[in-house]
Amino acid sequence: MAHTSGIGSRTDQPAEDVAAASPVPPHRQTPLLGDVLEIVEELWPVGLAEDWDAVGLVSGRRDRPVELIHFAVDPVRAVVEEACAADADLLITHHPLLLRPVQSVEAGTFKGEIIHRLIESGCALLTAHTNGDSAVGGVNDVLAEILGLEDAEPLSPAPDGLQEEGLGRLGTLPQGTTLGEFAATVFSILPAVAGGVRVAGDRDAFIRRVALCGGAGDGLLQAARDAEADVYITGDLRHHPASEAREAVRDGRPYLIDVSHFASEWLWLPAAAHALDRALTDRGYDVEVAVSGINTDPWDFVITPGR
Repeated sequence: MAHTSGIGSRTDQPAEDVAAASPVPPHRQTPLLGDVLEIVEELWPVGLAEDWDAVGLVSGRRDRPVELIHFAVDPVRAVVEEACAADADLLITHHPLLLRPVQSVEAGTFKGEIIHRLIESGCALLTAHTNGDSAVGGVNDVLAEILGLEDAEPLSPAPDGLQEEGLGRLGTLPQGTTLGEFAATVFSILPAVAGGVRVAGDRDAFIRRVALCGGAGDGLLQAARDAEADVYITGDLRHHPASEAREAVRDGRPYLIDVSHFASEWLWLPAAAHALDRALTDRGYDVEVAVSGINTDPWDFVITPGR
C-alpha cells in the first residue's frame, strides 16, 4: 500500500498519512530487492539517464526482502533518519548521493555517515534521477499533467528512447491566460519553500504555449526558444543564462518562471510511489510504499522588498 506525508520544515517529522490503498490480500508475497529493481527498471529505465548521471542501486543486497519502500527527493541526513527510523528496507531518492566521485566513505564525512547508517540499518539506497525525469510518467510528465498541459511532448527527446521519452515537456494550456495568473497557478501547486517563485516578463502578457523542465533546466533554454514557447518553467536559473536568454529575444518570449529545484521534483514522488506500488501489487507482492514529508529545499528564509 502507498501513503504520502505532507511537506513540513526541513527538521519536522512527516505529517500524518493522507491516503492509503485498500488492504492487501494475505496471500501476497514479500519481494526481494532484486525483484523490486526489475520493476524499477521497467518504470524508469537506466538507459534514459544522462551520460554524466549516477543512477541505480547505491547500496544494498539484492537477496534481502523488501517490506517497506521510502521515497524522497534528497538523500540527506534527515531523510535517511526518517527512513531508518521507520524500518524501511529501501530508500529511493531522486537525487544521487554519490554523483561526484569520493575517495572515502569514512563515517566522519556526511556522505560516509549516510552510507554507514543505511547499511547498519539494513536499508538499501536507489537513485532514479535523469531517468526519472525522462521516463513516461516521470518528473516532467507529472508537472505537465498537474499544470493541465495538453498534447505534451518532450522538449528534448531521448536519443534512443520512445517518442514520449526525453527531458522537459512542451504543451499547450486549454485556455490562454496572463503570465501573472499562470505564475500564481505554478506557485499554488508547488510545496511551499522559502524562495517562492520568480518571474521574468510582462505580468499582463498573454500566454498559452508552455515549456518546462523539473529541476535545473537552464540547459534547455534554447530548446524552449526554438519551440516558440510563451513561457519556460524550470529551477535553479542562474543570472547569466537567464539574462542572456532575455537579451536574445526581442519580444521577451519565452518568459521565464524560476521555481525551487526541490519543489518542482517533489511533485513526482506521490505519482512514482503509486506507480511502483501498483506494479508490485500486480505481481502479487505485499510492500508498503511511503513518501517522505520532509522539506529538503536548502533555503530557510528569504528577504525581499515585498509585493
